[in-house]
Amino acid sequence: MVSTYEVRPIATVVGGHTRVLDDYQGGVRSIIRLHDEYPLETLQGIEEFSHLTVTWRFHLASPEEVQLHARSPRRNTRWPATGTFVHRNHRRPNQLAISYPRLLDVDGRDLLVTDLDAVDGTPVIDLAPYFEQMGPRGTVRQPAWPGEMLDPAYWRDATERP
Repeated sequence: MVSTYEVRPIATVVGGHTRVLDDYQGGVRSIIRLHDEYPLETLQGIEEFSHLTVTWRFHLASPEEVQLHARSPRRNTRWPATGTFVHRNHRRPNQLAISYPRLLDVDGRDLLVTDLDAVDGTPVIDLAPYFEQMGPRGTVRQPAWPGEMLDPAYWRDATERP
């Protein structure tokens, strides 16, 4: 049985990255601005945490960009063709992402963060503090290609972008 769910954004990313890029995501400050319909009390205590878990939508992507087949990450044939749900990009069916930015400050409805790899205007579907105890349990295992693809360039400081 297939169900659909209506999801409404709770916040919007303000500032930060102005265009979609694969790398140089580090060091950029942006604001996650909670929508007015949510009372300020919904953020009470969040300033005690160093990082957030942010679920957001690739709002600049279109449904036509979804790719339901195996392909090499970033079209690089050095890396193996992997299925749609092995990628972490906008080509997945619901075009959602999860990021773990550092929370720098809270000013009313504005959460000042750094290292959020979403662009200005991105709708935030959900947010929560990051709990260490909710992170992966046990040894994390992955093939070599994600490290080759993301290290060191993905989180390199944006000011170093050529």
